[in-house]
Amino acid sequence: MIGGLLLAPSLAMAEEVLNSGDTAWMLTATALVLFMTVPGLALFYAGMVRSKNVLSVLMQCFAITALMSLLWTFWGYSLAFEDGGSANAFIGGLSKMFLAGVTVDSLSGTIPETVFMTFQMTFAVITPALIVGAFAERMKFSTMLVFMSIWLTVVYAPVCHWVWGGGWLGDWGILDFAGGTVVHINAGIAGLVAAIMLGKRKGYPGTAMPPNNLGYTIIGASILWVGWFGFNAGSELAADGVAGMAMAVTQIATAAAALGWMFSEWISH
Repeated sequence: MIGGLLLAPSLAMAEEVLNSGDTAWMLTATALVLFMTVPGLALFYAGMVRSKNVLSVLMQCFAITALMSLLWTFWGYSLAFEDGGSANAFIGGLSKMFLAGVTVDSLSGTIPETVFMTFQMTFAVITPALIVGAFAERMKFSTMLVFMSIWLTVVYAPVCHWVWGGGWLGDWGILDFAGGTVVHINAGIAGLVAAIMLGKRKGYPGTAMPPNNLGYTIIGASILWVGWFGFNAGSELAADGVAGMAMAVTQIATAAAALGWMFSEWISH
């Protein structure tokens, strides 16, 4: 009886370590965020370019998904989330290169570390893919692969570490719930620099360059809308009230933005 009473608290604590509800939600959120890139973002961009470049944009998003996933596995995850010793304020270490030490039993909070690693991988996939829209139709496929590989390693992983991996921005108390800094500011600056360096598309503005298929763009935007529930609510890393609030705000904000865009287009045209 006494032994059972003494054991009960430890069992309760053990049950709190791995939460099956949190894990199930994060598995779902991970799939949703991956779906945002392929096919969501790929279709969104494919509809906006000229017909001769549709396959190019689709393949860029597809190839980025594959390549960034492997680079994240090789060293990206370790650089972003491991302790970097004396340089930890700026970059993580390489102790988990090739996912060394990440096992079936490894945990990150209340979810398996494999799930956390893969969820963060989907962020490392979509962030470079966002940049594609800034240089669509203006960069060679091979050059794009090299650029994205270098960018993930020397820009995305360090910035991710600064904010979420125990780096200097995190120490300053910076709050980035779902990637406003790590994903959007990061990709936005990279896209702006790339667009400035590459310049205008050949023939612009003298040659008309209308979108080839806005149906693709609407389908892609719809997929992104749904996927953002995984992106935002999944960033809580748990199935709780904060995740529910993030989901509600995501839906309300997206609906308001969509109506605002539709009315502005209606008025201007």
